[in-house]
Amino acid sequence: MLAGGHGTRLRPLTFTGNKHMIPIANQPILFYSLRHLANAGIRDVAIVLGPIEEGIREAVGDGSKFGLRVEYIVQGDPRGLAHAVLCSREYLGSEPFLMYLGDNLLQTGVTQFVDRFRQVAPDAVVGATPVTRPQGYGVVELSGDQIVSIEEKPTRPRSNLALIGVYLFTEAIHPIVGSLTPSRRGELEITDAIWRLWQTRQRVSVIPVSGWWKDTGHPDDLIEANELVLQSMPPESFRIEGVVPPGAHIEGPVAIGPGTVVDSNVKIVGPVVIGSDVQIGSGSEIGPNCAIGNRAFLDRATVRRSVVLEGARIDRVSVTDSLIGRNVEVRASRPTPHEFTLVIGDSSRILL
Repeated sequence: MLAGGHGTRLRPLTFTGNKHMIPIANQPILFYSLRHLANAGIRDVAIVLGPIEEGIREAVGDGSKFGLRVEYIVQGDPRGLAHAVLCSREYLGSEPFLMYLGDNLLQTGVTQFVDRFRQVAPDAVVGATPVTRPQGYGVVELSGDQIVSIEEKPTRPRSNLALIGVYLFTEAIHPIVGSLTPSRRGELEITDAIWRLWQTRQRVSVIPVSGWWKDTGHPDDLIEANELVLQSMPPESFRIEGVVPPGAHIEGPVAIGPGTVVDSNVKIVGPVVIGSDVQIGSGSEIGPNCAIGNRAFLDRATVRRSVVLEGARIDRVSVTDSLIGRNVEVRASRPTPHEFTLVIGDSSRILL
């Protein structure tokens, strides 16, 4: 989760869990969030770490490669988003801040929220967008631009407007967070804090999300997010740096990393991003809407609308709408006419 300060000191908090380093279009989800903060003019960022750090410190470092100054706060046992704010109290001080959940992807980033906060100067800015299953989100009910209710993961939602994982607050949120009691889920809910802000006549601005938004909480969400990002990438992002011999069929926007070798009898239909040092053997077909991680190996494989992580091996198998973890082996003893949809954790082996 990311939080940022106001003006030159809009402080950002980023909250992370065990999904934030999963690559989308071969870039960790968290990296998109960090770039969004930098694009919005934010420079100081704290990343709030849960019990599983996933190598985040090593990957992000001091944040300089993103144009940021990054610090780390250890939340430990995660007890809700409001608890993470509570843990970050010393870092935040009295500065306004932006809180950004690191597993959220927004097509247009967070600049629209920062601009509203600076222009209107409310006590909170939150984003909302219609969803098909509001039961899985914090839900806001509006009458015009006035808030009627806010509830976390309601069993009977009063609207279909989900609060997305971007929130901007002034220091008015801190005494409210400090007075919260755990919800029925046993967590300190940021939605309860926003609702109390509103009830105490603080100014809360709800703005609609422009462009697409994805909460990448489930494998299907990750696959869809990968597709959305690939389709949104600018043309200059697609460069062929590996070895592609005559006879290989490349169609549409395709990126191939250095050290990757493609056989002549291969078909790749973009948008597709293929990492470095990948081996793509004869008879393979890739795409559209695929990301293949570094050092993967595909031979006589078909991969469509899928995310294949580094070191994975797919041999004589067709997969679609799949998430294949790191160093996974999926192999058939002989070619099969079936197409499989698979979600496989790291270092697994499947023989078909």
